[in-house]
Amino acid sequence: MNRENKRKQYENGYYKTHACNDTFLCKVCGRQVFPDGAGSEHRNHCPNCLSSLHVDVEPGDRASDCGGIMDPVAVWVRKNGEWAIIHRCRRCGALSSNRVAADDNPMKLMSIAMKPLSAPPFPIERIEEMTALMGGEGRMK
Repeated sequence: MNRENKRKQYENGYYKTHACNDTFLCKVCGRQVFPDGAGSEHRNHCPNCLSSLHVDVEPGDRASDCGGIMDPVAVWVRKNGEWAIIHRCRRCGALSSNRVAADDNPMKLMSIAMKPLSAPPFPIERIEEMTALMGGEGRMK
């Protein structure tokens, strides 16, 4: 790659309009990640562990100075039914949303989606008592 093309690649917003075809090693699980199989031209997280790096302020701008590891902490469903992953930066705490890729680990996605149900913010043994306090009968049949 000549110097002129390299300079264009790092111009502000380059990755917003150009495909990112770079292969990289995941900083969390160590797997080599290829752009093929993502279902889009913008691979931005590991399909195995779903971790990412904090490199953008706005998608594709590469303007973040943080560079911290972004852990997958939640999933949500967009208006069109497409799933997205919520990442939180270990270093600065920033949150971002990324589309689920076609080759993402389905078991990891489901474990993130089920986490609130498997670890509720209250003791599960008190669910009958809490239901009764809210005006319901509260009995499990």
